[in-house]
Amino acid sequence: MSWFGKILAKLGLGSEGEAATAPETAPASTGGTGAAPAAIPVVDVMSKLEGMAATHGEKLNWKVSIVDLMKLLGLDSSFAARKELAVELGCPAEKMADSAQMNMWLHKTVLQKLAANGGNIPADLLD
Repeated sequence: MSWFGKILAKLGLGSEGEAATAPETAPASTGGTGAAPAAIPVVDVMSKLEGMAATHGEKLNWKVSIVDLMKLLGLDSSFAARKELAVELGCPAEKMADSAQMNMWLHKTVLQKLAANGGNIPADLLD
């Protein structure tokens, strides 16, 4: 399972815990059948994360830190794991060269992708 797939699974998002992590593309033609794409169910990610944080033994600043977010989800938050996740999600090479920039990009991108997969992420966390 991909790193992002693991994140989705921990939060109950995506079909069978997996979702596409490639850049979004236009939907394929339905061939005139009029079939509408399936609606993505909304998952209350914020409540789940806040509930997890309330019972976690460590005070984690998951709203701004990818390391803390991964720890909260019970995932490996090592540099190697974060680098794999960054590669998986398409982090630009110039950000990969600086761990702080990579971490900031990664946190924002993970939250954006959670929102794209049905998570209710507040707009202030997506900017």
